[in-house]
Amino acid sequence: MAQKIIIDADPGIGDAIAISVALMDTEIDVLGITATAGCVSGRAATRNIHSLVETLDPPKWPRLGSSEAAAPYLGNEDNEHIADPVKLNGLTGLGDADFAVADLHRPHESAKLMVDLVREHPNEIILLTLGPLTNIQVANELAPDFLSQLNGVVCLGGSIEVGGDVTAAAEFNVYAHPEAARNLLRSPATKTLVPLDVSNQAVLTFENFNRLKGASVSRLGQLLEKLVPFALRAHHEHLGLEGLPLREMVALAAVSQTRLFEREAMTIDVETAGELTRGMTVFDRRGVSQWQTNIDVLHEVDAQGVLDYLARVAISRS
Repeated sequence: MAQKIIIDADPGIGDAIAISVALMDTEIDVLGITATAGCVSGRAATRNIHSLVETLDPPKWPRLGSSEAAAPYLGNEDNEHIADPVKLNGLTGLGDADFAVADLHRPHESAKLMVDLVREHPNEIILLTLGPLTNIQVANELAPDFLSQLNGVVCLGGSIEVGGDVTAAAEFNVYAHPEAARNLLRSPATKTLVPLDVSNQAVLTFENFNRLKGASVSRLGQLLEKLVPFALRAHHEHLGLEGLPLREMVALAAVSQTRLFEREAMTIDVETAGELTRGMTVFDRRGVSQWQTNIDVLHEVDAQGVLDYLARVAISRS
């Protein structure tokens, strides 16, 4: 039976790739995709999600959640540490691709949609978070039993040993709303963290992408042709990388391809006040732990397996 999931995302090219694969993977039942503000505004995230679903026209359309929140880095000169995501994702968040899409006829607020879906399918849904965790905090405020009614949460965010990607200490999804991250990650819900240490290991190179040319006959393959070249060029130009880290694909694989990972029970907290460490994920790694373990953390991934997963779905969905 296909695994029921909700995807909470702020697309972004990386999110767009993972969402598209999830929609076309027959082993996943995407019940809902909810927009959150992160590397793009909530309104842009809503439009991008709608664009992806319309373009792919999957056999089963998910329900879509909307957001009107501003992106956390926009209009805030104090956030001098955050690199402009526009450089890596383009003005719209989807590179230089042009998608014609109508506005949602009857938009549903993201957190409310999450709550409704979980009530309809108690203890069956895995929530996959690819962006800041604002919607999850709001959903939990609307329904205090929200997290306990999930089958689990897989959260892309934080880091263990490699430091951050927007500050020396903090990863973007946690840094954007550390209070929401702290509330989720310290909660008693069943949780799996996909930190930068693991998510950075699966890298799509130009050579890897050329091997996907056979997927161009599928709708997913054609979509990748629109999105990936921009991301590869941008990561080379602005970060000096010879490839695109498929962080969001790693997080999706943590839901659907669990055999590709090794995990460890750890204890986590999130720094919310430090001048230099705000948004840092803190793990108790003392020889004699003083904190009770509260989360599973992925620490090994079969990176080639993630790339093979992308290729398999892209080529098979004609």
